[in-house]
Amino acid sequence: MKTKATLLIAGSLLAMATAASAGNKAQSFSLSPVIGGITFDGKQHLETAPVYGLRAGYNFTKALGIEALFDYSNSEPTAFHGRGNGDVDFYRYGGELLYHFFPDNNFVPYVAAGYAGYNIKGDVPAGANSKTKGVADYGLGAKYFITDNVALRGDVRHLIYNNNDRTLHAIEYTMGLYLPFGGVTPAVAAVEPAPAPVVEPAPAKIVEPIAAPADSDGDGVPDSLDKCPDTPKGVQVDSDGCPLDSDKDGVYDYLDKCPGTPEGVKVDSKGCPLDSDKDGVYDYLDKCPGTPIGVKVDSVGCPLDSDRDGVPDYLDKCPGTPEGVKVDKDGCPEHVAKLCSPTVLDIKFDTNKSNIKPQYQAELKKVGEFLVAFPNAKGVIEGHTDSVGSKASNMKLSQRRADSVRTYIIKTFKIAPERIAAKGYGPTKPVADNKTAAGKQKNRRIEANFSCD
Repeated sequence: MKTKATLLIAGSLLAMATAASAGNKAQSFSLSPVIGGITFDGKQHLETAPVYGLRAGYNFTKALGIEALFDYSNSEPTAFHGRGNGDVDFYRYGGELLYHFFPDNNFVPYVAAGYAGYNIKGDVPAGANSKTKGVADYGLGAKYFITDNVALRGDVRHLIYNNNDRTLHAIEYTMGLYLPFGGVTPAVAAVEPAPAPVVEPAPAKIVEPIAAPADSDGDGVPDSLDKCPDTPKGVQVDSDGCPLDSDKDGVYDYLDKCPGTPEGVKVDSKGCPLDSDKDGVYDYLDKCPGTPIGVKVDSVGCPLDSDRDGVPDYLDKCPGTPEGVKVDKDGCPEHVAKLCSPTVLDIKFDTNKSNIKPQYQAELKKVGEFLVAFPNAKGVIEGHTDSVGSKASNMKLSQRRADSVRTYIIKTFKIAPERIAAKGYGPTKPVADNKTAAGKQKNRRIEANFSCD
C-alpha cells in the first residue's frame, strides 16, 4: 500500500493554503466529476485500475458538508494468479461527511469519512460475487478555487470492506472539478466613516495667473525654442523639440521601419539599408553586389555554388561536379569529352563473343567520366554488326555486346541504371559497304549516343 506517499501528498496540499476571496459557502450545492485510480491490496490479486466517478454535495455550514458518491472501475486479475484474463467491474455508491479547514480561503483542505455499498463482478481471484456489501472509507482532500464557482479538487481515500469473511483494503486517489452553486454569501459589515476634521478656511489670496509659454505642437518645448514645429502629438522629442533619431540615419524613430541601422549606412525613406540588387541582403553586407534578380544567394549576398567549383549554380551547366575537379566557364570538367552526339567507341570483340577485353577499358573510361561529370546526361549504347551470318544471330550478338558495355559502365562508374539503355541493331544500320573488308570493319562497332540536356 502507498500510505506514506498518500500522507505526503496530502501534507503538501495543506501547506499550500493561502487566504483569498473565494471559499466554501454555507447552504450551497455542488457537483464534482472525478477521475483517478484504485490500488487493491495483494489479497485480491487485482491490477491497479482507473476510476471514474461523480459526487453531489451540500454544505450545511462553511465547514461541514455531505456528499453522495458513485464510482466505477474496471480491473483484471494479476498475471501471476493464473485465473484467466476476464474483466472485473467494481461499483461503489454511498455518502461521506466532510469537514473543511480554512473554509474562507482559496485553498480549502478537508477530512472525509463515509460508508457505501459495493459490488464486484467478474473473474475475481479473491471470490467475485454481485451481492452488494458495505465498504467504509476515510481520507483527506483539498479544493483550490479558481473562481467563486469553479475549483480543482484532489482526494485520497482508504477503503475497508469484507468479502468471504476476509477484511480487504484499497486506496483510491482522484482529481476533478468542484462546481458549487447557490449558498449564502456573508454580508460585509458597514464601517462608519470617521468624522471629517473641521478646517478653518484660510483667507483668500488673489493670485495673478502666469501665462504659459506657447507650445503649438504640444511636445513640451516652447515655440520660441522648438526647432521642429508641428511634430505629431505623442512623438518623443529631444531638447530642441525634434523627434528622436536613435540610430542617426536621418529617419525619425517614429517613421523608422529598421531601427538600429549601423551609423553611416545609407538608408531609404523608411530608414532601411539599401538593397540595390533586391537579393534580400543589404548593400553594406552584400559581398556580391549586382546579383541578377531572382538568383538565390547565401547570407553574404553571393549566388549559391552547390558543387563549389567556382561557377554559380545559375550559370553551372554541369551541377554536381566532384570537388577539386577543374572546370570551364560553364562549370563542366575541362578534361572530360562531351559525348553529346553519336560517338563510335574503339572496342573490338572476338568472333561471336561479347566480353570486354582489358585493353579497351580506357576507351570506356571516357564514357564513365562523361556520365559522372554530366549527371543529367542520358542515352543508349548501340551494338552493330556487319552482314556476315544470319540477321537473327547478328541481332542477338549485337544486343549482347551492347548489354556488356552498358553493364561495365554502370558497375565500374556507379551510374544509375536508368540513365543508360542498350540496343542491338545487328546489320540494320551499316555506315559502310559490307562488300569490302574495310566496310565490314566499320560496321562492326559500338556507338554511345547521349544527350547532355
